[in-house]
Amino acid sequence: MTRTVAETFVHLRSRGQAALIPFLTAGDPDLATTAQALQALDQHGADLLEVGIPYSDPLADGPVIQGAAVRALNRGVTLGQVLAMLTNTIPHLQAPVILFSYYNPILNHPIENFLTKVQAVGVKGLVVPDVPLEEATPLLESADRHGIEVILLAAPTSPPERLAAIAAQSRGFVYLVSTTGVTGARDRLAQNLQQRLELLRSLTDKPIAVGFGISQPEHARQVVDWGADGAIVGSALVARLAEGGLAEMTNLCQRLKRAILPESR
Repeated sequence: MTRTVAETFVHLRSRGQAALIPFLTAGDPDLATTAQALQALDQHGADLLEVGIPYSDPLADGPVIQGAAVRALNRGVTLGQVLAMLTNTIPHLQAPVILFSYYNPILNHPIENFLTKVQAVGVKGLVVPDVPLEEATPLLESADRHGIEVILLAAPTSPPERLAAIAAQSRGFVYLVSTTGVTGARDRLAQNLQQRLELLRSLTDKPIAVGFGISQPEHARQVVDWGADGAIVGSALVARLAEGGLAEMTNLCQRLKRAILPESR
């Protein structure tokens, strides 16, 4: 049976390793390729897999992931089709799958129905970037009943007391956003990221994974050296898949994983 998100971090910590968490937008360029890409990532270094549901108003996403979502939506990709693809793909994966969805599609089902569906598919975690902590209780409580770990985002501007509250409610791990703004590959990491990581670490013993702006193996290695338990990489892999196909995406995944292995640091 596939591990939960939390169990995956326990397993990796026991081996002195950090998690590589690739992100892909489902349906770009098509759902068959997404299924192949998830299996390739799973076989070449991914410890968890984040799958984005294409959405028309992705407020947290930069141009690369927005572009992928638009292409998927233009092909008519729906949530139901994504879940059908995952139903057939997850049994072939070792890494747990985390679904990335904005809150509107979840509320539209509504919450309980949505979580029943994703639980049946075999999804282990859920990231909802636009649900504020103050309004997250119904989602968190329902997700707990369905065995779905809701991972909350910690913003780089949050004061310590809010970071502590977010960490206390987050399941699986805490998602530390590395920089203000939207997702996207960047040339360098935010200047204060190490300090923010150390602050969050002082407030929780839960695993911390860093995302937004990590696009190079050197970035992933740096955040792990600073104490992160995982590195989340999205735009760089989405762009590689769109421009160079499965081979280019897989090559980057392998390089990212090698960079965060203990013997490479």
